[in-house]
Amino acid sequence: MYLTLKYLNGQPIIAINPDPSRWDGKLLPFEIGQLKETVINTINKKMPFKTVTFAQATTNDGQSLLAVNDLFIGPKSHTSAQYILQWNGAEEVQSSSGIIVSTGLGSTGWFQSILAGAMAITGEASHPLLQGFSWSDRKLQFSVREPFPSRTTGVALTFGTIEPDSPLQLGSLMPENGVIFSDGIEDDYLQFNAGCIAHIGIADIQGQLISQKGRQRI
Repeated sequence: MYLTLKYLNGQPIIAINPDPSRWDGKLLPFEIGQLKETVINTINKKMPFKTVTFAQATTNDGQSLLAVNDLFIGPKSHTSAQYILQWNGAEEVQSSSGIIVSTGLGSTGWFQSILAGAMAITGEASHPLLQGFSWSDRKLQFSVREPFPSRTTGVALTFGTIEPDSPLQLGSLMPENGVIFSDGIEDDYLQFNAGCIAHIGIADIQGQLISQKGRQRI
């Protein structure tokens, strides 16, 4: 249901928990018995909601894709991604397993596995983003997966915050099989091959999730 958000244009979503005995209610706050009342109150604009910030990838050849949880930019198969990364006034040619860009909603998912691996390697016991960040925060986090240092590729720009004044730009150096997909849906992707330049930033459109708690506004 949450993946439906990126195909809407601001319409609210009511998330129903199909089996409260099995599923945590954090992302599915309503039960089926509450549906009728919740729908009526939503139509009458009496329900609180949470605002969800989306990520957006746009390319120089006119492609565009939204993400509710995260974007993946990299190779279609198990090969290395080759690209030029530009962020926060710096530039670096990189070779890696791809880049993950996480939203606030996605910051407790795939993003946490990336943090867990990094913390295990460095021996750190905590991280400021270990609990993720707010769904409505106007920011994104990018993480480079398995960056490879060499004479021609660097590893300095591997983790950072994308904000309105600091977007991420990626120029593909891959002759084929470069892709950008979102929210784990590999069949819904953009081509990211040599000559393609992708701009990754915060989408203008936002999602609305009907909530049982107070309103969250940005």
